[in-house]
Amino acid sequence: MTSDSDDALSWDGDEQTPPAASALPAGWNAVGKGSDGVRGVDDDSAAVGETVADPAESEPLSTATLLVLGVVGGVYLLYSIGWVVGGLRLKPLANFFVADAMFLPWFVLAIAAPALWFLATWVLTRGRAAWVRVCLLLLGVVLLVPWPFVTVGVIGS
Repeated sequence: MTSDSDDALSWDGDEQTPPAASALPAGWNAVGKGSDGVRGVDDDSAAVGETVADPAESEPLSTATLLVLGVVGGVYLLYSIGWVVGGLRLKPLANFFVADAMFLPWFVLAIAAPALWFLATWVLTRGRAAWVRVCLLLLGVVLLVPWPFVTVGVIGS
């Protein structure tokens, strides 16, 4: 146990590890204790061990975009439920035409399609304008309608 009176004001191991070398943007100068380990970064390169963040990824989503994402995500969740209900209602009729081994994979894919569309749109439109992401999500709302549920419903006609 050390008798240093500043132990209460520091973290364990502060003195043992040298400060990590960091980088400053062009035009900035480091001053003070440990400033000799800080260096500037050119516009084209980053310091060793650091990554340059993409400006499009670091911007937070707007309130309107978050609202649209929530609403469309809820619609996609309802679509998945609609595919389950409509597909199970359609199964006895489908057994006249195809075997269960053919029906089941497409049934599972139809249930997963809204979630896969949302994920693919989220990943593939990263770094693009928000309107592109919203347009592709709304295109999925039109394309992924659970037609067996819409036409037959839960009770049927």
